[in-house]
Amino acid sequence: MDGKRNNSISEKHLEAADYHSHHRKWSIQDAEAEALGGLRTVELGLDAEQVRDTIDLDAAEEKRILRKVDYRLIPLLTFLYLMAFIDRSNIGNAKIAGMYKDLNLHGLQYNIALTAFFPPYALLEVPSNIILKMLRPSIWITILLFSWGTVMTFMGLVHSYEGLVAARVMLGVAECGFFPASVYLLTIWYKRYEVMQRMAVFYAAASMSGAFSGLLAYAIQFMDGIGGRAGWQWIFMLEGLLPVSVSFFLYFILPDSPETASFLSKHEKEFLVNRLALETGSGHGRVTNNDRIQMKHIKAAFGEWKIWAAVIMFWGNSIGTYGFTATVPSIVEDLGYTSAKAQLMTIPIYLFAVITVLVVAYFSERTRQRTPFIMGGFTVAVVGLIGMLVTRRHANIPGASYFFLFLVAAGFYGPFICIVCLIGNNLAPSSKRAVGMALLISIGNLGGICGSNIFIAAHAPEYPLGFGVCMGVCTAAVAMAFVLRTAYRKENEKKDRFMEGKTDDEVRAMYTEQELLDLGDKSPFFRYTL
Repeated sequence: MDGKRNNSISEKHLEAADYHSHHRKWSIQDAEAEALGGLRTVELGLDAEQVRDTIDLDAAEEKRILRKVDYRLIPLLTFLYLMAFIDRSNIGNAKIAGMYKDLNLHGLQYNIALTAFFPPYALLEVPSNIILKMLRPSIWITILLFSWGTVMTFMGLVHSYEGLVAARVMLGVAECGFFPASVYLLTIWYKRYEVMQRMAVFYAAASMSGAFSGLLAYAIQFMDGIGGRAGWQWIFMLEGLLPVSVSFFLYFILPDSPETASFLSKHEKEFLVNRLALETGSGHGRVTNNDRIQMKHIKAAFGEWKIWAAVIMFWGNSIGTYGFTATVPSIVEDLGYTSAKAQLMTIPIYLFAVITVLVVAYFSERTRQRTPFIMGGFTVAVVGLIGMLVTRRHANIPGASYFFLFLVAAGFYGPFICIVCLIGNNLAPSSKRAVGMALLISIGNLGGICGSNIFIAAHAPEYPLGFGVCMGVCTAAVAMAFVLRTAYRKENEKKDRFMEGKTDDEVRAMYTEQELLDLGDKSPFFRYTL
């Protein structure tokens, strides 16, 4: 306890006169009230009991409203992310479709081209989410979609190694903000133990992208010679024109927030806004998703050590996933298959990863736990990586190697949404969450630089460096998940001791209502997800 109410639970009590009763009215600026169309929300002058009345619906009605949001939001974001991940990872398919030979790549040039994507992609994610809070998501995500589709299309026109590297840099700039914007967008629509299953469906697109990319590449590479273009060039161009086309419609169909969603009735908007305002994890107090981003939110996110600790877990995913995705077609080809068949043989691996992502999300939500599934997932990855090292380096057993690829994929992809949701669930208010999630993803995605440079062509087919580094970082991720679980549990226990013997009214007497909102996840009412 340091007595600073904006940074921790303060034990310094304000005078009781500062508190007007538990029926105290809360308000925001008139301009914001007008923007929300007069919704009956926490922020618009209802007391706590009236607010709870607006979310007191029967299970069938609640399910109907959530399904209405699901059908509008989740398929759309999933499709967008599918396109994004295909466009960033199809270089692996283009490599074995003739790009490597046609561009006269040698040595580490392919790995450098992979690496060039990540510095701008990672470093621009925090600024991107700050812009997102200033603009509407429908505007910003549309700009990003059009930009990366355009870059991908023109990537099919490169004729040199230098051109390929430049195109990968620009692709990183164009795609930088989509994933952090999308996962943040989901957190302002769903409660903490609803968001992960939706996010898992969304993220499963990353796993499916490997399957679709292999299938598309298998078909497109037969266009080799059409229009004087090689098959790998057509892979880039056709897979780039699709997001460009979709960008012309996205602005009109992507909803920005529950408050402004045109497909919802006023009653449905009230329900969604208010249930999130009361989602603190303890059943007491409230949070806000209508805060305007300020420098204090940026500082709070950068000063949160748990975000930096979670980066270690994120690296377990990003180092492995990006290295694995860009190399698995070559690994399968090295097992003795032709280039075309190797494209198809990657599909079952990614489909298994998709199933793993969805199963992990289901049980994580049911048990309301995150860290056990993070530890379990990376442990599976370690088993798969050990299997790959043994079967590729010490024995030529193609069938066994192919089997262990399934474990590696499941172990890399399965824990990822748990990591993102663990941090997203534990950050408030929404501006701190927007910056914090972007920071996690930004620094975490720098692991892609490492992942792109550990599976070296000269090390084929054993890839001891690649599999060894992935095994080490996955082990570190397991350890860090345990550290964070312990830290969050102790924070909850500390808050429980603070609240012991006190009523909600007594706690509110220590703070103004705005101070409680500003405390966010540091509020005595807020409880962390484990």
